[in-house]
Amino acid sequence: MAINRPETGRRSDVEGTAAAPVAALAAIPASARAGDLFWHDLRGSLNAADMGLVPGDYDAGIATHADAASQLNSGDLPAAGHHCAPITLPENTRSAGIWAHRGLFIRAAGIYHHRKRQPAWSFPDWCSMATVAADYAQAAVRISRTEHLVIDNCQFVGATAIGLQVDGSSGRVERNLISGAQAANAVRSALQNKGLAIAGNEVSACSNGGILVHRFQNGEDGTIVTGNRVFNIGAHNGGTGQWGNGINVFRAGSVMIANNHVSDCAFSAIRSNSGSNVQISGNQCLRSGETAIYSEFEFNGAVITNNIIDKAARGISIANFMQGGRMAVCSGNLIRNIHQNAPYVDKDHPFGIGISLEADTTVTSNVIEGAEKFGMLLGWGPYLRDVVATSNVIRKADTGICVSVVEGAGDTVIAENIISGTTSGAIVGYRWHEAVTGDMSGRQQVRPSCHRAKPGQLSLSFNGKAQ
Repeated sequence: MAINRPETGRRSDVEGTAAAPVAALAAIPASARAGDLFWHDLRGSLNAADMGLVPGDYDAGIATHADAASQLNSGDLPAAGHHCAPITLPENTRSAGIWAHRGLFIRAAGIYHHRKRQPAWSFPDWCSMATVAADYAQAAVRISRTEHLVIDNCQFVGATAIGLQVDGSSGRVERNLISGAQAANAVRSALQNKGLAIAGNEVSACSNGGILVHRFQNGEDGTIVTGNRVFNIGAHNGGTGQWGNGINVFRAGSVMIANNHVSDCAFSAIRSNSGSNVQISGNQCLRSGETAIYSEFEFNGAVITNNIIDKAARGISIANFMQGGRMAVCSGNLIRNIHQNAPYVDKDHPFGIGISLEADTTVTSNVIEGAEKFGMLLGWGPYLRDVVATSNVIRKADTGICVSVVEGAGDTVIAENIISGTTSGAIVGYRWHEAVTGDMSGRQQVRPSCHRAKPGQLSLSFNGKAQ
C-alpha cells in the first residue's frame, strides 16, 4: 500500500519520537494518530484499512494482515500508530509507518526479500519505532536468513536490548536513525552474514556499542560499513574494550570500514578484533576514550590509511603478534592530541602513543603531533618482526620513536623520518618499560650491550634533530 502525504510538513510526522520511547503510543505523533495520513492504492498491494486494521490495533490484526499479504506475494504493513506484541513476519513482507511496542517487536527468518520502507514515492521513506524490549528479547528487531534485506530510512529509538540484529543475511541497512539502545549494540550484524552493507546511518546515545560486525568463527564476511555517523557511545558494561566502541569487527574477514564519522566513544572509534583483510580508510575519529583505531589479536592482514584521529589515549594500535596478529600497512594517517588519560589502569602497556605496531608491517607517510608518550612504538619486548618505518613526520612527542631492543626482536628499518620537538629523544631503544640506549638518532646501531640476538638487525637513518 502506498502512503502519500502533503508537500508541507513532510518530516513533522516523525519528529519527536525519540523524546519518549517508553511511552509507547504516547510516542506516536498526534498527527499520525489523528489519521492525517491518507491511502492510495499501490498496484498489487493490500489496503490494511479494508481489512479493518486501523491505528491503535493490536497483535492479531497486524499478524493476519501480514499473512494475507504474504499469500498474495505483495504485502505492505500499514503506516499508523500501533502498540503491539512481537510480530513474526512471513515472506515478502514490506512495511511503512510509525510503530511503538514492547518486547521483541519484529522477528523475521528465511525471507527472500524483506523491505521495511514506504513504497517509491518522491517523499522520504519513513518508519519510526519506539522500542521497549522485554528481558527475553535479544533485539527489538531481528532479521535472519534473508537473501535481500533492505531496511531503509527508519528510526529505531530507545531499545532496552539491541536495536537491530541481522543474522545470516545479505542486503542493505541504510539511512536509518538508531538511538538509545541500552544493551550490547545499536546495530549487530552477526552469525555468518554474507555481504551486508551498513551505510549512511546515524547511530547515537547507545549504552555499550554502536555497529558490530560479528562472527562466531573466523571467516570471510564481506560487510561494508561506510558513510555512517556514530557518536556518544558508552561502555556501561565496563571492561577494557569489549564495550564502548563505535564500529567493531569481531572475527569477520574482508570487512571494509570507510568514510565514517565516529566521535565521543568510551573506548575505540573503530576496533577490529581478529578481522583479517580488513580495510579501515578515510574515517574521522574524534575524542576516543582509549585507542581510536585498533587491529588486534588473531588478524592476518590490515590496511589502515588516510584516517584523521584527534584526541585519544592511543591513536592507532596494530597489536598482539604473540597471538597471531600480523601483516599491515599503516599510511597517510593524521594523528594529533594523544594523551595518557585512559578509562582504566594498565601497568603493562603505556598510553599516550600515536601509532604502535609489532609484526610484518610498514608504517609510512603518517603525520603525528602531540603524543604525550611516544610518537611511535615499534614492538613490545620480543614481539617485533620485519617492520619498516619511513617518511613519517613526528612532532611534539616526549619520545619520537620507541623501538624494542629486547633479545629476540626481529628486523627493523627506521629511515627518512622527520622528528622534531621531542623532550626525551628522537629514537630510543627500550626493554619493555625501560629506556636503555639513549637517543640513537645519530647512530647506526644500538650500543653493544643492547644488541639483539641474531639474526635481528636494527637499521637507522634519521632526518631532523631532537630538541
